[in-house]
Amino acid sequence: MKLNDLRPAAGANKAPFRKGQGHGSGNGKTAGRGHKGQKARSGGNIRPGFEGGQTPLYRRMPKRGFNNKIFAKQYAEVNIGSLNGFENGSVVDAAALIEAGIIKNVYDGLSVLGSGKLEKQLTVKAARFSKSAAEKIEGLGGKAEVV
Repeated sequence: MKLNDLRPAAGANKAPFRKGQGHGSGNGKTAGRGHKGQKARSGGNIRPGFEGGQTPLYRRMPKRGFNNKIFAKQYAEVNIGSLNGFENGSVVDAAALIEAGIIKNVYDGLSVLGSGKLEKQLTVKAARFSKSAAEKIEGLGGKAEVV
């Protein structure tokens, strides 16, 4: 046997069906496309997933997959104006704020923001401070300690 003697098995290769070869062939005239309409036209194909203007399934489904947002730290935020309820010279930390009812949870840490006016000299212990909050605390002789 030689390479040029190789042939496919009998019945393995089938001649392609030729469309539009007269009505006697059973597939003439419209060649299986039906009458009129977008799919009957040349070039009248639509992209995969198109649903005739209805919102397609892939856009109706909820989003899934990776999002970095789940790794973001959530801080309990306290404005500096709400620290005036503490006594002069006291130490303010997350436990003291929970006890005073200013915050409910600490989450990943305490963040002190600079909104409001501070009138007491306090030592504040928190995970982070805004610039204005740290300036206001230290401007009255207090301490802003990052824990």
